[in-house]
Amino acid sequence: MSQILITGGAGKLGSALLEVIDNAVCGTRENFDFTNVEMVTEFLNSNPTINTIVHCGAMVSPPRVNEQIDQAIHDNIIGTALLSSICFQRNIRLIYISTDYVFSGEKGNYNEQDELMPQNKYAWSKLGGECAVQMLNNFVIIRMSFGPDVFPYKAAFIDQYTSREPASEIIKKIKNIVFSSFKGVIHIGGSRKSVYDYALSIGAESIDAISIKDMNVKMPKDTSLDTSLYKSTIE
Repeated sequence: MSQILITGGAGKLGSALLEVIDNAVCGTRENFDFTNVEMVTEFLNSNPTINTIVHCGAMVSPPRVNEQIDQAIHDNIIGTALLSSICFQRNIRLIYISTDYVFSGEKGNYNEQDELMPQNKYAWSKLGGECAVQMLNNFVIIRMSFGPDVFPYKAAFIDQYTSREPASEIIKKIKNIVFSSFKGVIHIGGSRKSVYDYALSIGAESIDAISIKDMNVKMPKDTSLDTSLYKSTIE
């Protein structure tokens, strides 16, 4: 029986996926450091039935990336490139979790063919990972935005627009893609709304409205996604 490996299995998205994908194997920094070729090779040799890797593992905080640029390069770009190379050698399907931040945020409603123009270093690091994955023949790049089911902050952006969904919803769409035959780039998410309205939609109360202009990291204004390809080919 074939198996699915989920990197970043200790993170919010990876751990949520493990709950809904049967026969999935958890990859964490301790047992599957995707930046360590020897560890990855040994793990895959010990688990020869793995034929799909869902690559959730990454440094995902834009402020943290700005503070730890060398680590972000190591994890998000070099690590993804190493994993891509190993997947090519072993004919393993690689599903890469990317971000809506690869777009400039000037117009919103981005489709899969729109121009890519990251606005911060986190987004550039994720686009670097996309470049490596695009070298493969058997890959999926999923662009999306997600958050925990309970909004974790005391304030939300009133002037940033997104297609973000809570993890409990986004994992259903990722699972559908995993068990499809789709190859290529695909966008998933919900309806366009401000981050503030998104927070309210998942039950947040007494949160403050803040502006992306107040951030030390440059934030795109509107990275909402056109998800019609997903709706027409997967749903």
